Amino acid sequence: MRSMIRRSIRAALAAPRPLRYTTLSGEIAALVATGRLVRTGDVLDRLGADGLKDGYKSHYGKHVVRAFRAATGGEPLKVWAQHRTTGRWVHVYVYRPADPALFAGLASYGRTRHLVQAQFMEAA
Repeated sequence: MRSMIRRSIRAALAAPRPLRYTTLSGEIAALVATGRLVRTGDVLDRLGADGLKDGYKSHYGKHVVRAFRAATGGEPLKVWAQHRTTGRWVHVYVYRPADPALFAGLASYGRTRHLVQAQFMEAA
């Protein structure tokens, strides 16, 4: 039994980093890969804010987390994902594509507020 555990540990340590992090994230990573869950950066890219600096994208994410917590009283799901610019693996929150917290975060953050107004103008 102990030798089997040692072999499993050695195999896990030898696995490439993307595989280890994807395994840790499990089903959540699969849902992100298929688009059933989205990261805040994905939302900004879809809305045409891909020119926004990473620091500003991070602040938008903080606004979304606050809105999510206020609406649900809970925490959003987390997933291990590669950072867009550095390539480092980071733990990020993910949401349903139509989660109201994503739009509340857009409206509450000054650097993304114009994206919400543009969306409403297109709908009108």
